[in-house]
Amino acid sequence: MAKYAIEDVVPHDHPMILIDSIQSYAETTAVCQVKITESVNFYDKQLNGVPAYVGVEYMAQSIAAFANANERDQGKEVALGFLVSSRKYKASEPVFKLGEELTVNVERLYKEDNGLSVFDCQILVGEQVRVDATINVFQPDEPEAFIKEQTK
Repeated sequence: MAKYAIEDVVPHDHPMILIDSIQSYAETTAVCQVKITESVNFYDKQLNGVPAYVGVEYMAQSIAAFANANERDQGKEVALGFLVSSRKYKASEPVFKLGEELTVNVERLYKEDNGLSVFDCQILVGEQVRVDATINVFQPDEPEAFIKEQTK
């Protein structure tokens, strides 16, 4: 069991925090949970669930939870990061169905000195892999300065 509430490690406010909890994390991995209910963001009554493409954000927020839990362990503040791209996003089904409990596994494959990292990610329902992807993220040393620079 992880020692942080999801609100303490994902730099969003409700209702845009889409994952329910961080279950565990280590130096290069994390496991997060999402339960599909009628009250979750992006629930579609016609689909009776959430479109599978929302899984990209489940993965991105799980990466944020991983990074920030490790940062907090070192006495640092929660920091912003940026989803750069997703490669090879493959979903075996188009919808996460009502009542399903998703397990989001993220594993950092490498991290560059400039803040760019690559993660191998999976979303499982039970033992079945429903989504598989490689996610690239960028976490600059000074995110606020980076944002200001990009908006000039």
